[in-house]
Formats: sequence, C-alpha cells, structure tokens
Amino acid sequence: MGQIKKEKELGGLNFEQAIDELSGIVASIESGQTPLQSSIEQYEKGMELIKHCREILQTAEKKIEKIAQEKDKK
Repeated sequence: MGQIKKEKELGGLNFEQAIDELSGIVASIESGQTPLQSSIEQYEKGMELIKHCREILQTAEKKIEKIAQEKDKK
C-alpha cells in the first residue's frame, strides 16, 4: 500500500475511530491466532494509526493553546 493511499484512508478517520481500529489490531495480534505476515502488516497499520492519532492530538493542542492565548488577551 502506498503512502498516499494510507494517508487518504487514515485521513477519513477521527480520533475515536482510529483508537477503535488500533484496539482491534492489538487484540488480534495479542490473541496469537494471526499468522506472522498478517501480524506484521497489522503492526505497520497500527503504527500509522498511532501517527495519525498524534497528529490529531497535536492539532487539538494547538487550538487549545490559541484559545487560551486569546482569552488571556481579554
């Protein structure tokens, strides 16, 4: 899967959806029932989901900081 395709797929997920998908991946890998190659692919997707969640949180943090700064000016 190409990087652009991954970004488009993840871009459509909000934070809660990404966390839910990540939780499913963790449960699947931890079950021990997933073949090695599939586990590696799921791990890779999980890392992309983590990156996506961090980006969402950073954006939210910047918005909160901006709101706090605007309120301090008043």
